Amino acid sequence: MEGLGVLFQFTGGLGMFLYGMNSMADGLQKSAGSRMQQLLGVLTSNRLLGVLIGAGITAIVQSSSATTVMVVGFVNAGMMNLTQAVGMIMGANIGTTVTSWIVSMSEWGEMLKPEFFAPLLVGIGAGIVLFARDAKKRQMGEILTGFGFLFIGLDFMSSSIKPYRDAPIFAQAFSVLGKNPFLGILAGAAVTAVIQSSSASVGILQTLALNGMVNWKSAVFITLGQNIGTCVTALLSCMGAHQTAKRAAVIHLLFNCVGAVLFGVLMWGIFFLWPAFSASPINSVEISVFHTIFNVSNTILLFPFSALLVKLSCLLVKDGKETEDEKKNDLGLEAEMQRRLDSRILENPAFAIENAEQEVVRMGEISLMNLRIAGEALLQNNAAEMEEVIENEKMINRMERMLTDYLVKINHLSLNEAQQLVVKNLFYTVSDIERIGDHSENLAELAGEKIQNQIHFSQKASADLREMLSAAAASVEHALTARKDHDMSKVRLVIQSEERVDSLEEDLREQHIERLSNRQCQTESGVIFLDVINNLERVSDHALNIAGYVRDEV
Repeated sequence: MEGLGVLFQFTGGLGMFLYGMNSMADGLQKSAGSRMQQLLGVLTSNRLLGVLIGAGITAIVQSSSATTVMVVGFVNAGMMNLTQAVGMIMGANIGTTVTSWIVSMSEWGEMLKPEFFAPLLVGIGAGIVLFARDAKKRQMGEILTGFGFLFIGLDFMSSSIKPYRDAPIFAQAFSVLGKNPFLGILAGAAVTAVIQSSSASVGILQTLALNGMVNWKSAVFITLGQNIGTCVTALLSCMGAHQTAKRAAVIHLLFNCVGAVLFGVLMWGIFFLWPAFSASPINSVEISVFHTIFNVSNTILLFPFSALLVKLSCLLVKDGKETEDEKKNDLGLEAEMQRRLDSRILENPAFAIENAEQEVVRMGEISLMNLRIAGEALLQNNAAEMEEVIENEKMINRMERMLTDYLVKINHLSLNEAQQLVVKNLFYTVSDIERIGDHSENLAELAGEKIQNQIHFSQKASADLREMLSAAAASVEHALTARKDHDMSKVRLVIQSEERVDSLEEDLREQHIERLSNRQCQTESGVIFLDVINNLERVSDHALNIAGYVRDEV
């Protein structure tokens, strides 16, 4: 029963540690939401900046595995190339050292011991979460609560192990791992692969070190293995992805394996020369120091060879075959969008929202193109363009379903209030864009009716419709630019264009009714003309809706 109780205490401590780490990361992500979203615009500028961004993101999400999985998603979605991805992958390894420094705080001094301040942090954080009305304050409460639970979990794990710190089995186990570097690396990799977190596995190792149960030799090789084990998550996530995404995961594995080999040989030489040092106990701070030195040095050493890592990944992961039909047909375009809406990007809500926003704008651009094609089909009596509009509308409907599904997934993530508003507005925007597509299809059907009945508009009527079509298309174009750039000047242009369309619709309706009364045009053409201006007026209304959502967010 005593052994079972210890197991329960260690398991509970590990659970609180993981929960605290997740809760803290969740609060940090919400707090940094808009700033992280802005990072997507500079992610691809250069590799050095990618290193810094990768380290920063990992420090926030508390997981190099999550960051690397996101990078695989970015590459698979075509948002960055392999050369740009290398920097973020290297930075992720540096960022993961933050967790080990947090864990080692308990050895910085009496005031920083978990049992001293962790319960207070949980109490304060829980109070803020329960009673604060301001969203930012609640996010701070989540961070404090997570921070506190992390340390309480560490204390539980440490307390459960403490009675066994003099047990021969631990000394023998770490002695074996220390004598056999490959076994130590394999043990570290296996544990990390199983729990899918190098931060957690390093934390467990540090917990053992807090009780003086780990020597330098075993700790070094286990830590090197932990850096290899963290690659498993990205390798698993890239299954079924594009070849380029698989190469990104392989680059992560190559980077950590090369580093483990270089440092493994170096440390083996040091331990061979100073056997007393290799057998001496290591504490959690020293593990943090080595973990940081390894990741920073590995990045500095291999950064100049980024292009070589990319070439090696290309040799290991060969190009797949893609048929010309897949590249050209509707299903190919649909598959391309499905690839861009990569579920791996959902690891970070801010990036997922930015990605969804880009795809919504892309859907809007296709609807705008369809509107212009429909207008030309109507004015030029072009049957081929009419059929093109109908086919494009089918694609727009499929895009609507894919984007709606993706937004539903985002909506289930942990979002702050501003992000929730953006997601809600993107739902509405997708619906408005789809309705613009419907009105374009209506125009194409009116063009078909016009062709079938051999109806022709007068030169004045055609000129009036072209002017109104141009104004309606301008309102949609400005609305999409406003959505893309969050530009209030474009919102104002949408309002002006929409007012112009409303004015034209009213004037053209009165003029056409007057022509019908004076029998200056056929009844059939008059009905089609009125239907056309009604559809164009509705298009501008939807454009105004899209601009209004942007105005609410800015």
